[in-house]
Amino acid sequence: MDKTWINLRSRASEEYIRGVTNFLNFAFERPEDGKIWCPCVNCVNTYRVSRRDAFDHLICDGFLKGYVRWIFHGERCDGSTPPIPTNVEERDFEHDIGNLLHDMMAERVMNNDNSNYHSVDASTRLGDHNHKLQGDKFFDLLKDAEVPLYPNCKNFSKLSFIIYLFHIKCFNGWTNKSFNSLLEVLKLALPDDNILPRSYHEMKKIIRELGLGYEKIHACPNDCMLFWKENEKREICLKCGASRWKGTSNSVEDDDVDTSSKKKKQAAKILRWFPLIPRLQRLFMSSNVAPLMTWHENGGKNDGRIRHPADSLAWKSFNSRYPEFSSDPRNIRLGLASDGFNPFRTLSVTHSTWPVIVIPLPPWICMKQSNFILSLLISGPKGPGNNIDVYLQPLVAELHELWEIGVETFDAATSQTFQLRAALMWTINDFPSYANLSGWSTRGEYACPCCGYNTASKWLKHSRKFCYMCHRRWLDPNHKFRTDKYSFDGTEEYRSAPSPPSGSDVLRQLEALNGTEDGPWKKKSIFFSLPYWEHQLLRHNLDVMHIEKNICDNILGTLIGQEGKNKDTYKSRLDLVEMGIRSVLHPQTRIGRSTLYLPQASYQMTLSEKNSFLKVLKEMKTPDEYSSNVSRCVHLKQRKLLGLKSYDCHLLMQEFLPIAIRGNLPEKVCIVLIEVCNFFRDICSKVLEESELDRLELKAASILCDLEKIFPPSFFTIMMHLLIHLANEAKIAGPVTYRWMYPVERYLSVLKSFVRNRAHPEGSIAEGYLSHECLTFCSRYLEGVETIFNRLGRNNEGENPYLGSETTIFSTFGRPLGRKKESVFHIKKRKRVSRLVLDEQGLAQAHRYVLFNSDEVSPYIKKQEQEIKRRNRRKRFSPFEIQKLQSETFHTWFRDHVALLDQQEHSSVVDVVKWLARGPTEVVKRYSGYMINGFRFHTTRRDKNLKTQNSGVVVTSKTWSYATARDKQPVEGEVNYYGVLKDIVELNYSGRFRVVLFKCDWVDINRGCKKDKFGFTLVNFSHLAHRGNNLVDEPFVLASQVKKVYFVKDETQPGWKIVKHVKLRDVFDMGGASSFDKDEAVGQLVLDDSIDTSASSWIRNDVGATGLDVTTDMEIENIEEDPVNEDTGENIF
Repeated sequence: MDKTWINLRSRASEEYIRGVTNFLNFAFERPEDGKIWCPCVNCVNTYRVSRRDAFDHLICDGFLKGYVRWIFHGERCDGSTPPIPTNVEERDFEHDIGNLLHDMMAERVMNNDNSNYHSVDASTRLGDHNHKLQGDKFFDLLKDAEVPLYPNCKNFSKLSFIIYLFHIKCFNGWTNKSFNSLLEVLKLALPDDNILPRSYHEMKKIIRELGLGYEKIHACPNDCMLFWKENEKREICLKCGASRWKGTSNSVEDDDVDTSSKKKKQAAKILRWFPLIPRLQRLFMSSNVAPLMTWHENGGKNDGRIRHPADSLAWKSFNSRYPEFSSDPRNIRLGLASDGFNPFRTLSVTHSTWPVIVIPLPPWICMKQSNFILSLLISGPKGPGNNIDVYLQPLVAELHELWEIGVETFDAATSQTFQLRAALMWTINDFPSYANLSGWSTRGEYACPCCGYNTASKWLKHSRKFCYMCHRRWLDPNHKFRTDKYSFDGTEEYRSAPSPPSGSDVLRQLEALNGTEDGPWKKKSIFFSLPYWEHQLLRHNLDVMHIEKNICDNILGTLIGQEGKNKDTYKSRLDLVEMGIRSVLHPQTRIGRSTLYLPQASYQMTLSEKNSFLKVLKEMKTPDEYSSNVSRCVHLKQRKLLGLKSYDCHLLMQEFLPIAIRGNLPEKVCIVLIEVCNFFRDICSKVLEESELDRLELKAASILCDLEKIFPPSFFTIMMHLLIHLANEAKIAGPVTYRWMYPVERYLSVLKSFVRNRAHPEGSIAEGYLSHECLTFCSRYLEGVETIFNRLGRNNEGENPYLGSETTIFSTFGRPLGRKKESVFHIKKRKRVSRLVLDEQGLAQAHRYVLFNSDEVSPYIKKQEQEIKRRNRRKRFSPFEIQKLQSETFHTWFRDHVALLDQQEHSSVVDVVKWLARGPTEVVKRYSGYMINGFRFHTTRRDKNLKTQNSGVVVTSKTWSYATARDKQPVEGEVNYYGVLKDIVELNYSGRFRVVLFKCDWVDINRGCKKDKFGFTLVNFSHLAHRGNNLVDEPFVLASQVKKVYFVKDETQPGWKIVKHVKLRDVFDMGGASSFDKDEAVGQLVLDDSIDTSASSWIRNDVGATGLDVTTDMEIENIEEDPVNEDTGENIF
């Protein structure tokens, strides 16, 4: 095609207009939504426009000079024109690869020409850009995207096939060796003239151009400095004099080193820096991600509830202080997560990684690994400690640029360029890393960074550690606990609660130190170099994950007296002697005996109680994908809990511990510990309310004070104290799900999986991350293959063939579980479906329930009710009697009535009503498992031999309650009906519709259901509502109506089981009318006046003291003799 008209000076000439027309005819052979990329000098192939607009632009503004190969309009790189696909399947594989390359072109234009983008005309930009594209092989990518894999290949180009293969390799974790073997086989299987690369090494050269790189920066082996920027050419550290190279003297310069050796020098320590700016730009340049980057502005709901950091006080305060930044919703807020990890899993080696989290994304993807950006990878084997600021310099330099200047970025959502800016909101880290980042020591006398210099701590002489009590400071000024010496540490408390230090307070404290490191401040954090960091309301987050785990370990270890985790030891009792409090708990000696006795404290379990407590945890069966198998951590013989992970402790605190301690501890201790668990349930909610957080803040103080009245001072480690600050941080920064370490820890596990070369773990991680990053980018454009974005979850509900049905009863999702059909191989997986002939009564019960829950049938139900009343005027049936009569007769009456109306060709009888009236066939499908509403259900028969429990069901129904059978004024209310799943059947309405129903054994809500004093719901399946033997019984419910529960055996009441509701995972409340659904928690208990603080309340009067052999190194001074009963003269113990 002649293209000389592009360079004509006159755009009004007939030749130029004819050239534009021919170009538009060519380009619009392959439009997308009726539009093409506009190649005028202003749009530069970055805006899609209609044909009319494209013609106006090209005539008025001119055609882009240098754009002679129309690669964005269907022309191949070799100048040929591909055939126009006539079959959808033929273009499925190439369409999105073209979009991928287009997004990359916009990205590279920005990166290469960012400095003078507005200072030159568009033709110069494209001419320079074409040169750079050819230089960095991007032009080869465009060519590979058009060249077919082999002649006449319709589905794949060379590039698309490589991308698909690479995706499969990374997605399934294939080794390089196995992948090379596959390429060899494919090379032989494809036609001889195929252009598939012969090895993974060749393929990787092509794929690398789709990703972003990283830079290696040498560092001092003692973490003193980076050999970077002005120090890039130096050979020794300016601070300690260490060489930057391995195996060289610390005091010699490079000129003195023997140059005869040909061996390449190796850096002693390397920082791998993955530049943040181009990765942030790519988010906006991707047409699939850019619209989500402004979700916080356009997609949230402002109803006073806190669902996302965008609803938090910290976010709103930042907007108020920096209105220019917040005026453009595309400006990004970032979170910085940090942690060290062992890449070898077994060896004692540490490395530090620094993922950057993009906060503005929607809740359902904000904390997903695909949106984490790895910024820094610091080499081991030793962690950087407080010298971490040395390694943060490249990242902080980028943050300075993103705040002060910004970078020009193309926004694919609006097809416009804008100046992208970003700000760091906070860091996410465990408590040791908190110290490294903030500079405040999290050990010793002032270990609490939120209380600062006002931290109240006490040194325990015998336990040789600090304890952190004095939580009465957070109570009301007139609270009675403040003057209660006896119940607490022997002192009165009149101090007020300390306020967390602001950024300005921190800077003033650091200035007053004049560079000394004698106190808790060890350094000034590098983040204070950022202009806005001083004004952030929350700079570093307390990690709820690790706080919850440590508190769980404290509680469990003390309750069962587990060695190494028990906070009530002989030394702890000596501390009580030293403090002069709780004399009944002091070690005791008996007259004439050398054995030392420790009185049994109220929180200590007896052997039988330990056995009962651990037995509950050992035998508990939880739902599928609900938790790990906690029973494996329970060792009944040793009476220990070993190997608990963070998530195990999370579930223990929020679900299992309140159940297990019931009946195994005094009531006052149970109440306080249950309140601790309830606090963590509330603080970990996905949706928060400010009023609720105010209540939780007061509740935390009350809980900790009650714990102080029960447990010894050694119990109150710094982690116990941090509980007091969690509610305030949630008010400032929002839900903890965006600020805890669970997503980061899972991400570190992915990074560990990248280690293939154990000699160079950091290099393996870096290369693996680049491949993963490239895979993530390409996956957004792939179709017809499983990716991380379209991969169905294990609990996916499948497709609904009746989704378009007007009848709501047929329009729910769900799928049966098990294998689809018989296999020639022996597979242990259960058969998915079997056939069953329902008896007449069972069929009538199931059919009746379908009719009573169908909106289309409701008018007929009312019509029969009126007929019953009219025919029985003298008897005056009560509503209960009418309901019972309808249950017996409606299905037959409805069948006959609709048949009569159909014969009369009545217009009100729609097809759905006709098929429902005729009823289902007696042959039904029977399943043993079903997936619906996000839950996995099994029948009791299938559950019997499994370690999980998936047969518990609950249905919430509006029910009329009758005082008697003749009650004419029943009361309507919502009632929970609990049951176990016995059978799953699918009714077939003559092939037109299918309905899945659950047949269950239902507990009698009057005799078999109750609440205990702790607020737990208990059920007893010895008291069933019915057996399903009568026609009026209702054993069936619609599968769509059911939610999931599981039952835990109550060791204190034979025959009774505790009900626990199951929450859906990965479900977020986005502010619907009825979507705010608080987790079911144990009843709220009032603690202040319920705790008995008499001397007898600190000990177990029903249990004897524990004997302890006296050794020579034991301090037995100040040990009192056993108290003597004045009336009998006998020892109490």
